[in-house]
Amino acid sequence: MSDKISNGVYPRVVVTGVGTVSPIGNNASDFWHSLITGKSGVDKIKAFDPSRFGCQIAAEVKHYDPKASIPLKESRRMEQFSQFAVTAAKEAFKDSGIDMNKENPFEVGVVVGSGMGSLRIIEETHSVYLAKGPDKFSPFMIPLLIINMAAGWISILLGLKGPNLAVVTACASGTHAIGEAYRMIQHGQAKVMIAGGTESCITPLGIGGFCALKALSKRNDDPKSASRPFDKERDGFVMGEGAGLVVLEELEHAKARKAHLYGELAGYGLNGDAYHMTAPRPDGEGAAYCMKQAINDARMRPEDITYINAHGTSTELNDKVETLAIKTLFKDYAKKVQISSTKSMTGHTLGAAGGIEFVVCCLSLKHQTLHPTINQTHPDPECDLDYIPNTARKTSVEACLSNSLGFGGHNASILVKRFRG
Repeated sequence: MSDKISNGVYPRVVVTGVGTVSPIGNNASDFWHSLITGKSGVDKIKAFDPSRFGCQIAAEVKHYDPKASIPLKESRRMEQFSQFAVTAAKEAFKDSGIDMNKENPFEVGVVVGSGMGSLRIIEETHSVYLAKGPDKFSPFMIPLLIINMAAGWISILLGLKGPNLAVVTACASGTHAIGEAYRMIQHGQAKVMIAGGTESCITPLGIGGFCALKALSKRNDDPKSASRPFDKERDGFVMGEGAGLVVLEELEHAKARKAHLYGELAGYGLNGDAYHMTAPRPDGEGAAYCMKQAINDARMRPEDITYINAHGTSTELNDKVETLAIKTLFKDYAKKVQISSTKSMTGHTLGAAGGIEFVVCCLSLKHQTLHPTINQTHPDPECDLDYIPNTARKTSVEACLSNSLGFGGHNASILVKRFRG
């Protein structure tokens, strides 16, 4: 531990690169254009025949070719959630301008979260077992399905020998991954970290499991309007997939190489609801306290926050409780803070959501623009804040707070602000 850290002054951490694979764009530029034009990525499921399921729609990644960013031999040994992560990591790394020939590889690490890993390989292997028995299992089954392989593959292909970690906290995984990477830099364990989330589980097990929970929208005849966070006619979330990763850097390291800065990662909060397996606390206490932690960590006030990228799943309970949590913490300012849900366009990408939505916050700072919550057509009296309905908003963006709330009561909030000297 450095003298600086032992004296209670932590290094500042900045964002120098972003990358994404999503249902509305397979790179950050295309993704941003889709966001600000209100493009929905939801459609009828193509990955399998969904006709037997109550929900037959999802936000699938489209036109993705892993060979464009991953050597063929390696891509064949990855499930799609790992492929998405590697593609997004390579984009973020290139965007940051990091040159590993000039870096100590033990000071560059990876933290990637995912909620589910590979359900597809489990389904495929079970079919093989029933048809041919256990002797026909693939030797790659386990390394294909386990969640930590996304981080593992990134480190292998980019030569990163620093901290390497996988985070699994359901839908909060991506945000926790970025927050933990931030702490690692603060505590001197690395100079540079790639962090975020990835997910690809639009499979019969994935859709069927959430259908059994009665969590998914059944608006099968109108997919584009199915994901409608904070709208009175919301009837469940739409499953999505993808990856969102960022490059975090210790400020002095970034300045020494004259890196472009998206913003400063200044606050992180995490806690648990201690309430229910799948439902949030009805009073929003956990989410409110989590946001407060992140804001306090940044030495800011609620009134300093320009924008909240809400968890905003389009479910009855989440949207109502998250709105209540914002009101509880922000009080009178709750009516003034600007809020939107990326999931209105990408669907709910589960463990990838926090990573993708943190990329949104970084791009919002860069472009000084906030994307809309689409499908806002029927106001809900219990969701009565400024959700930036239907049309993007060009405005001054100073500080963004991103929320993620996961099954099990896992809450995470992260704060990124404009870099000021």
